[in-house]
Amino acid sequence: MIPQSFIQELLSRVDIVDVVERYVKLKKAGANYVACCPFHSEKTPSFSVSSSKQFYHCFGCGAHGSAIGFVMAYAGLGFVDAVHELASTAGMPVPVQRREDQARKSEDRVSLTDVMARAARYYREQLKRSPRAIAYLKGRGLTGEIAARFGIGYAPDGWQNLEQAFPDYRAPQLLEAGLVVDNEQGRRYDRFRDRVMFPIVDGRGNVIGFGGRVIDAEKAADGTPAGPKYLNSPETPLFEKGRELYGLPQARDSIRAHDTVIVVEGYMDVVALAQHGVGGAVATLGTATTGNHVHKLLRHANRVVFCFDGDAAGRKAAWRALEASLEHIADNKSVAFLFLPPEHDPDSFVRAQGADAFRRLAGQAVPLSDFLLRELRSRGDMGSVEGRSRVLYEAKPLLGRIHAPMLRLQLTRALAEATRVTPAEVESLCELKPLSRAAPAVRTVPRRAPPTISRTLLKIVLQKPGWAPSLPLEQLPDDAEGAALQALCDAVDHGELPAGGIGTVIEYFRAGPHEPLFDEIVAELAAENFDEAAMETVFNDALEQLRRSGLRREIAALNAKERSGGLSPDERQRLMQLLAQKQRLSASASATEL
Repeated sequence: MIPQSFIQELLSRVDIVDVVERYVKLKKAGANYVACCPFHSEKTPSFSVSSSKQFYHCFGCGAHGSAIGFVMAYAGLGFVDAVHELASTAGMPVPVQRREDQARKSEDRVSLTDVMARAARYYREQLKRSPRAIAYLKGRGLTGEIAARFGIGYAPDGWQNLEQAFPDYRAPQLLEAGLVVDNEQGRRYDRFRDRVMFPIVDGRGNVIGFGGRVIDAEKAADGTPAGPKYLNSPETPLFEKGRELYGLPQARDSIRAHDTVIVVEGYMDVVALAQHGVGGAVATLGTATTGNHVHKLLRHANRVVFCFDGDAAGRKAAWRALEASLEHIADNKSVAFLFLPPEHDPDSFVRAQGADAFRRLAGQAVPLSDFLLRELRSRGDMGSVEGRSRVLYEAKPLLGRIHAPMLRLQLTRALAEATRVTPAEVESLCELKPLSRAAPAVRTVPRRAPPTISRTLLKIVLQKPGWAPSLPLEQLPDDAEGAALQALCDAVDHGELPAGGIGTVIEYFRAGPHEPLFDEIVAELAAENFDEAAMETVFNDALEQLRRSGLRREIAALNAKERSGGLSPDERQRLMQLLAQKQRLSASASATEL
């Protein structure tokens, strides 16, 4: 467990500009530094790094964070590894708080991400001790280097091997993380047994799930499969199959370099392609492609290539991917489909034919529009009226889901030509609503409600933690912003949060209940370009509004109590004081206006 005080000291010793510049070439732009975002494909720089505030923000994809957060996101590291990486560059040894005396107690509080990280380390160690698992990976053409890059491990055969990594094997977090199963008799056993383990990593470098592949597909005495070929983690608070992609952190550099991401179906396909130099591949996690998958993919690259087997099952999966893509594709993005020969999957193809042959096929992948029209034509006899009517019927729900105006126009024209009608008739028959055109700017800018007093104060104190003691905490409203302000003031008051920019605050509240709110505030600050010169004036005005608001609330509460049951003498005296104070403030405000 790394002490919070060390994390704060580390962030005060490093400059986020220097950290980011080790990975991304920055260019000075006013008070900040800019570059093309390293986390998604773009041609115009929208990635900004602030030295004064010590945080980064991308106006394109919304990525933001501290120096530690950047190292986690860019290098695909977990929090602890990112701290060690950053500390090594600053020449700072990382201290560790010892917890042996309360090991059992702290085990109950350990986070699910810590549980998954420990399990991943255990599986990696077990791989080193299993000649059989190592021989299997070597037989698939993998080197130790690529296995280490993807964190591949091995779950030994046996029912309760994880007890070696988790002395409290009955801890509820193991079940919640999907690492164990409790049967109806209450007996607990490991979910993954005798399987090669592929850790699934999120954008921050945390292990959130596993995919396990059997080594021997048929090991039962009667020759029947002993279990599914692939076994994935169940849905957990960390892991949602419909949103995550295997291999994305490892593929990020190649995706940026080629502005293309290749989507395959299996873990071994991703790893085999990387082994042979095709690094921009990811895989869905035992589920059909979802709209969330497509949305995430198109944020990282302008071209997405779905790679499937050339058989009927592969074409069915490709059609599902096409349907998931329709609502997310844009006129400056492209989705294409690569169908391999029936005897191959990506793993076998790249081993047999090589990386160059695979890249050539990917370059010749069938565009979404061609695949869509080809599949529609195959569903009806284009030489008959009934067949052409069937094609138009099948096209109706598909065209209606496309929001890219130029793509929909081209598809409408192509479909009209194929079915011997006019484009206008296609639009009418398919009941296509006109795609909205950009209205004048004055109509498109939504009217935003003014920020609450507590939100304004939170934005300011986030940037100026030293101003926290000025806040009248007893007058803070009972809302999320008020609770976050209270927590921020407590941290400053106890000396746990030295002045060091927004980045230090982000890291202090990482994984805590206020983290989502602080993420929102940071994004707003980056977009608003908060005026430093006017900050003190805004702060004092907000304090005054807070005091007035608190005064009104207390007067209203006392008046309500008087109406319902009467006030005590002390309460009546307090009400008189408050009313006099309110009158003085009103007179002062009137004099100021004059």
